[in-house]
Parts: sequence; structure tokens; C-alpha cells
Amino acid sequence: MRITPIEIQQHQFKSRLIGYDSSAVDHFLEMVADELERLYKQNHELKETLARTRTALEQMKEREKALQDTLMTAQRVTEDLKSNARKESEVLLAEAKMQGEQIVRAAEGRRVELINEIQEVKRQKISFESTLRALIESHMKLLNLDVVAIEGGDAEDDSLMLEAQLPLQDPSSESS
Repeated sequence: MRITPIEIQQHQFKSRLIGYDSSAVDHFLEMVADELERLYKQNHELKETLARTRTALEQMKEREKALQDTLMTAQRVTEDLKSNARKESEVLLAEAKMQGEQIVRAAEGRRVELINEIQEVKRQKISFESTLRALIESHMKLLNLDVVAIEGGDAEDDSLMLEAQLPLQDPSSESS
């Protein structure tokens, strides 16, 4: 049986000559003691439950904070990775552009060198052709002089001159 604080305040013991009925008082005290013991146990259980709940709540708050910190760190790392990737791509692109420009400059330099070499070969060709023409003309003049000398002499002298002008002819082949 439950007893409320109002019942305790309003409870009246029967009076007897010497005072209250001791069995009624003892019985009431037992009821109050039982109720207080029940309330004490219930209060103790509720305090333990509250303590466990608070501990669990604190753990959950710590986990939530850890998760938020982890999420923030992951976002920062992601942003840093993206930023670093952008910077690396920009650096690689700049390096590739510089290498491309160097290759183009080298190719242009080589083209100029080849043009200069071609012009030098053409100049040498023209010089060689001029020298060859001059040599041919000089030989032609010499040939013309020999023809004039042959035409101007007698037949016997001509055969001697012709024999003298054939140095490549083998003398042993003439006797055969």
C-alpha cells in the first residue's frame, strides 16, 4: 500500500489513556518505513539510470564532436587535395608549355641552320660551276690552239704532233 505525504500529515492515531495506540503507531511506522524504503530504492535506481543516461549522452556528444571534427578534417583534406591537384596541373601545364616553346625555338633555330647550309651548298655549287666553266673554257681555248696549230702545219709535222699529243698511248702497242 502506498502512502502519500498528505496521508502522513493527516493521519491521526487513536488515543488511549496513556497516549496513542502503540500497535497502530507501530503498524503505521512499518508502512511508512516500507514506503520510504521503496522510494529510496526507486530514487537510487532513477539516479543510476540518470547517471548512465548522462554518461551515454556525454559519450554520444563526444562521438558527435569527433565525427564533426573528422568531417571537417576530411573536408579540409579534400579541399587541400583539390587545391594541390589544381596547382600541380597548372605547374605541369606551364612546364609543358615551356618545353613546347623550347622545342619550337630549337626547331626554328635548326630550320635557320638548314636554310643557311642550303644557301652555302648553293653558293658552293655556283662557285664550282663557275670554276668548272672557267676550266672547260680554258681547255677549250687550249684545244682551239692545238687545232689551229695542226691546221697551220704540213702533213708530216701533223703526224708528229699528233703522236706527241697522245701521252696515254702505250708505245708497245704502236709496234704491233
